[in-house]
Amino acid sequence: MATPLAGERVLSVTPPKEDLAPSSSCIGNSAQISPILILLYFHKAIRSELDRLHRAALELATEHGGDVEAFAVCCRFLFAIYKHHCDAEDAVIFPALDSRVKNVARTYHLEHEGESDLFNQLFDLLRLDVQNSDGFRRELASCTRAIQTSLSQHMSKEKEQVFPLLLEKFSFEEQADLVWQFLCNIPVTMMVEFLPWLSACVSPDELQDMLKCLCKIIPEEKLLQEVIFTWMDGKGMVNVVQDLGDDSPLENFRRTEPSLIVIEKDPEDHFRNEKTKHKMSELSVLDFGGVHPIDEILHWHNAIRKELKGIADEARKIQNSGDFSDLPAFSLRLEFVADICIFHSIAEDQVLFPAVNGDISFVEEHADEESQLKKFRYLIEQIQGPGAKSPAEFCSELCSHADQIMETIEKHFHNEEAKVLPLARLHFSPDKQRKLLYKSMLVMPLKLLERVLPWLVSKLNNVEAMSFLQNMHLAASSSETALANLLIGWACKGHSQDMSNTSKFICLSSKEIGCPLDDAYELVECQAFCLGVCPCSSKGKATDMKPKNDARPIECGTFSESSGFSDGVRCSEIPNLQELGCSEKPCCVPGLGADSRKFGVSSLAALKSFRSFNYSSSVPSLYSSLFSWELDNMSCDVDKCEKPIDTIFKFHKAIRKDLEYLDIESGKLINCNEDFLRQFTGRFCLLWGLYRAHSNAEDDIVFPALESRETLHNVSCSYTLDHKQEEKLFRDISEALSELSQLHDDLDQVDAKDDTVLGNSRFSEDGLDWTRKRNVLATKLQGMCKSIRVALDNHVLREEIELWPLFDEHFSMEEQDKIVGRIIGTTGAEVLQSMLPWVTSVLTPDEHNKMMDTWRQTTKNTMFNDWLNEWWKDTPMSPQPTTETCDPPEEYQDSDQMFKPGWKDIFQMNQNELELEIRKVSRDPTLDPRRKAYLIQNLMTSRWIAAQQKLPQIRTEERTEGEDVPGCSPSFQDMKKQTFGCEHYKRNCKLLAACCNKLFTCRFCHDKVSDHSMDRKATVEMMCMNCLKIQPIGPTCKTPSCSGLSMAKYYCNICKFFDDKRTVYHCPFCNLCRVGKGLGTDFFHCMTCNCCLGMKLLVHKCREKGLETNCPICCDFLFTSSAQVRALPCGHFMHSACFQAYTCNHYTCPICSKSLGDMAVYFGMLDALLASEQLPEEYRERSQDILCNDCDKKGTSRFHWLYHKCSFCGSYNTRVIKTTATDCSTSNQ
Repeated sequence: MATPLAGERVLSVTPPKEDLAPSSSCIGNSAQISPILILLYFHKAIRSELDRLHRAALELATEHGGDVEAFAVCCRFLFAIYKHHCDAEDAVIFPALDSRVKNVARTYHLEHEGESDLFNQLFDLLRLDVQNSDGFRRELASCTRAIQTSLSQHMSKEKEQVFPLLLEKFSFEEQADLVWQFLCNIPVTMMVEFLPWLSACVSPDELQDMLKCLCKIIPEEKLLQEVIFTWMDGKGMVNVVQDLGDDSPLENFRRTEPSLIVIEKDPEDHFRNEKTKHKMSELSVLDFGGVHPIDEILHWHNAIRKELKGIADEARKIQNSGDFSDLPAFSLRLEFVADICIFHSIAEDQVLFPAVNGDISFVEEHADEESQLKKFRYLIEQIQGPGAKSPAEFCSELCSHADQIMETIEKHFHNEEAKVLPLARLHFSPDKQRKLLYKSMLVMPLKLLERVLPWLVSKLNNVEAMSFLQNMHLAASSSETALANLLIGWACKGHSQDMSNTSKFICLSSKEIGCPLDDAYELVECQAFCLGVCPCSSKGKATDMKPKNDARPIECGTFSESSGFSDGVRCSEIPNLQELGCSEKPCCVPGLGADSRKFGVSSLAALKSFRSFNYSSSVPSLYSSLFSWELDNMSCDVDKCEKPIDTIFKFHKAIRKDLEYLDIESGKLINCNEDFLRQFTGRFCLLWGLYRAHSNAEDDIVFPALESRETLHNVSCSYTLDHKQEEKLFRDISEALSELSQLHDDLDQVDAKDDTVLGNSRFSEDGLDWTRKRNVLATKLQGMCKSIRVALDNHVLREEIELWPLFDEHFSMEEQDKIVGRIIGTTGAEVLQSMLPWVTSVLTPDEHNKMMDTWRQTTKNTMFNDWLNEWWKDTPMSPQPTTETCDPPEEYQDSDQMFKPGWKDIFQMNQNELELEIRKVSRDPTLDPRRKAYLIQNLMTSRWIAAQQKLPQIRTEERTEGEDVPGCSPSFQDMKKQTFGCEHYKRNCKLLAACCNKLFTCRFCHDKVSDHSMDRKATVEMMCMNCLKIQPIGPTCKTPSCSGLSMAKYYCNICKFFDDKRTVYHCPFCNLCRVGKGLGTDFFHCMTCNCCLGMKLLVHKCREKGLETNCPICCDFLFTSSAQVRALPCGHFMHSACFQAYTCNHYTCPICSKSLGDMAVYFGMLDALLASEQLPEEYRERSQDILCNDCDKKGTSRFHWLYHKCSFCGSYNTRVIKTTATDCSTSNQ
C-alpha cells in the first residue's frame, strides 16, 4: 500500500488550537509526564486525516472535481491506520484497564467492530462502477461524514472517560509498559507507514514531546530504539536527531553510540553490507543447489501441521485421562497457533497471492479456518466457565474440532502448494522470492514475531535454519538493517542447544563459534548476520543494560511468553551467560519485554482477530448483525420468555425505521420542494422528541438501576456520553434544516421577481449563489442524516448486546416491572399519544400484543386502560395519515377479551346477545374483579348510554328551530375586568350538561344547584361566551365572528376541561387532569400507589392503590379531590388542609399510628422531662411491656402513667401491652 505524502497532510489541515495538545479535562501534562497521553497524538492525527477526507469528499460531490481513485487510496490508508490502532487498544489498553476498572472496556470494543463495518460500507461503495454519478458522489460524502462523526465521537469519549481512568489507575512505569505493548502489537508493515505519517501530522513542539516520551517508553536498548526511531523518521535517524537539537535525549543517545544510529552515513559500512549481501547471494545459489527461496513457505506449513498435530494429540490425551487441570496451558497453545495461522493467511492474501496471480484467492478458506479456530477456543472457554457440558461430551467435541481443523488446514495447504508455489518459482527471481517472504513475515507485529521466529527455527534442521536466516538478511534493505538484526537474533534463540556438537550453532552472530558454513566456504564473518548486535562479537562485552535516568530497563534475552512448545527451547533452559565462555554464549539480542501478564491480563483476553484487514466485502453490512455469535447467544436467551424490560427495546425498532427514513429521504433534499422539506422536518422533529424522551428515561431511571448493582458500576457511563453527543447531532441537523428552509424562502423571493428585474446580472448571480449554497447545504444534511443513523444504530445495537442481558441476569421480573413502571410513570399523555402510534406501526401483531400486555400488567392498579380506550377510539394508531379510522386495531380488541360495541350495534343486538356478552366478561379469569364489575355494569346500561349518545343530534336540531337553553348567557370571574369564568375556573365557554341539557361554567357550578352530579366526560357541546353560539366542544370557537378565539390556555379533550389560569396536565394513569407542569417534569405517577407524586418523593413507601380511599379526617374521596393532598411518611394520604389542622394536636397517623415526621426534638424534650421527674417509691421497680408504633418491635420500659420510650429506636410513640412488677429489661420480638 502506498502511503500518501505526509507533507500533504500537514498543509491540508490546520487543526483547531484546542486539539493541538491533550485535553485539559484529563490532561494538563505532557506525554513525558504521563506516557499514555501519547495516544492522544494518534487521535489528533486521525482527526486531521478524517477532516481532510471529508473535505475531499465534499469537493467530489459539490464541485465535481477530484480523483475518486486517489480518494479511495487515502481511505484505505486511513482504515488500515485506524483499524490497527483499535486492535492494539483491544489487545493491550482495554484488557489492562478492565483488570483495574470493570465494565468500561467492552463497549469501546463493540464500537470498534461497528466502525470497521462502516469502513467496509465505504469500500463497497467505492467498488461500484458509477463514479461519475452525482448520487454516488453525494453518497460518498455522506459516508465519509458518518465515518468522521463516528470516529470523532468515539475518540472524544475515550478522552473523557478512558484516559482519566488510565491516568488514575496506572503509574508512570505501567503507562510506559502499556504504550510499548501497544506499539509492539501493531504489524511491522503498518508501523513503517504509521510512524512517519504521525510525525508529519503533529506540530514541531508536539513531535519533540512525543520523541522524548518514546525515549522513556522504549526499553533502554540501542537496537530497539534504533528500529523505532528509524521508522519515525521514515528515511533514517539523522533527520530526527537534527530536528530535536543538541540537548535532546536522542542527541545524547546518538553521541553514546553513533554507529548504531547513523547507519547510512558511513559509506564503508554501506559498502561492506552490500558486499556481504552479494557474497551471501552467491553462496545461497551454490550451497543450496538452486533451491527456490519461496519454498520456505513449506517450512511454515510443516511447522503449523506439526503444531496442530500436537494439539490434536493433546486433546486425545485429555479425553483418555479425563484430566482438565492443564486446560489453561492447552488454551494458550491453541491461541498461539491460531495467531500464526491468521497472520500467515493475511500475509498470503495481502502479499503473496496478489503478486503471483491476482485471480488466485483463498479468502474463504482462510475465513473458514479462523471460524473453526474461534469455535475451538469458545469450546474451551465453555468448559472453564459456568454451565459447562459434561466431561465426556466436552472431550468428544474437543477431539472432533481438533481433527476437523487439521483436515481443513491440510486441504488448504495442499491446494496452495499445488497452485501457488509453482507460479512463484516460475515467474520470480530468487531475490524477488526472498523479498516476498520477508514482506509476508513483517505482516506480524513485533510481539508475535518475538515468539514465532524462535518457534519456527526450532522446527528446522541446521541447513534449513541457515537458509532461512540468510534469506531474511538478504531480503532486508539497508535501512532495515537494525530490524533484520533483531529478527535474526530472535530466530537464533529458537535452535536447540547441543553443547557436544559445535557445528550445531547457538548464536549465528558470533565469529568465535564455528559456523556450519565456515569449513566449506570462505564466508565473510558470521557476525555480518547481526552486524555487531551480539556482545559475543563485541570483544565479549555484554551490552550495558542499566537504564539511564527514568528510562525503562530492557529485558534482554527473554521472551514475554514461551516461544515454542514441545520441540522448542524455553528461555528458562538457557544457561547463565556469566558461566559460559564466549563461544558458548547464546545470542544476546534484546527481548521486547512487552508482557501483558504484568497487568493480570491473559492472552485470551487480549486476542483480536485481524481478518478485516483484507477489506473484504463479505464482512457483514452495517445494518445486519455485526457481532454474530454474541447476537445469536443473546437472541436465543431473549426468545425463551418475554420480560418486562423488553418493552424498552421495542422502541429501538421504531427508532431504526425512522433513521432509515431520514437517511434515504435526505438524498432528495437537494431538489425538493417546500412540502417535502416540511414533511421531512416534521418527521425529524418527531424522532428527535421521542428519542429525547427515550434517552432521558434511560439516563434517569434505567442506567441508575444498573449502576445500583455493585458488579455493574461504570457499565452505563459510555452510553450517557453517547446521549450527549447524539443530542448535539440532532441540534446540528435542526439548525441545518432551518438554514435550508430559509434558503428555500430566499429562492422563492428571487423567483417572484419581475422578469425584467430578474434579467439583471446582479439578481442572476445572487440566484446562482443561493442555488450553490442550497446544494452544498443539502449535501451536508445528507451526511448529517447518515451520521445520526450510524450513531444511533450502533448505540442501540450495543445496548442490546451489552446491557439487555444484564437485566435478565441481575433483576427479577418484579424489579423489571418496577423499572418499566417508573419509565411509563414519567411519560406524559401528550408524549404517549405520539409514542404509541409511532412504536406500534413497526411492530408485528404478536409484538404489539406482548407490549400492550406488559403495559397493562405494569399499570394494572391505574386507570391507564380507561384512558387508552377513550383516547384510542378517536386516534388512528398509524403515523401515516392515510386512513382516518376511529377504532383500535383488531388485535387490540381481541387481546382485551371484552366487548366494545358502538351505539348502532347496541340497538341491533337482542337481549340474548347482550346477555351472552355479559356472561363472557363474567367468566373471564384474566380480568380484575373491579374491572369486571365496571364492564358488566356498562354492558347492562349500554342501551341507555347509546341513547344518550344520540340525544345531542336531536337537541341540536331542536335548537336550530329557535328554542333557548337554560344558562345561555355569559358569566364572569371578575365583573370589573369583564373576565369570563366562574368562582372556580377562568374560561371563555360554558359546558352543556348532557344530563340536564343546561349550560354551566363548570361541573362544580352544576353540582351546586342540582340534585345530581355532572359527568363532564359525557359533555359534547359548549357555548362560547363571546358569541353565545352553542357548538361541538373544542379548544377554540368555530364561529367566524370569533376568529378562532381560544376557550382557555389549557384544554383536555378527554376530561372536557378548560383552564385559562393554572398550569395543568392530564395524567393518563389517573385519567384525570391535575395541577402541575407534567409527568417527568415536577410529578411522576407511582404505579403501585396509583397517584401522582412530586419528583422529590421518588423514594417513598408504596401502598397499593393508596390514594383510592377517603381522607381519614374529612372522609372525602381523595383520588378525585380537587383539594391538595399530602403524602405521609407511612404511605397514607390526607388533605393538606386536614393535615395542618390535625397536627396541631396529634403527631401520629390516624390510620397506622406511626409518627408523621421527625420527632427527635419532641422526644428529646420528653427525655428531659422524665429525667427531672421522681416516681413514688412503690412504682420505681415496676416495668411495662410496650409495642413501638414506629419500629414495630416489642420491648419493656420503666413504669410511667403517660410516656414510654422504645429502647430500640428511642420513640415515645408506643402503647402499653402489659404491666409487671419486675425490673425493666429489653427484649426484641
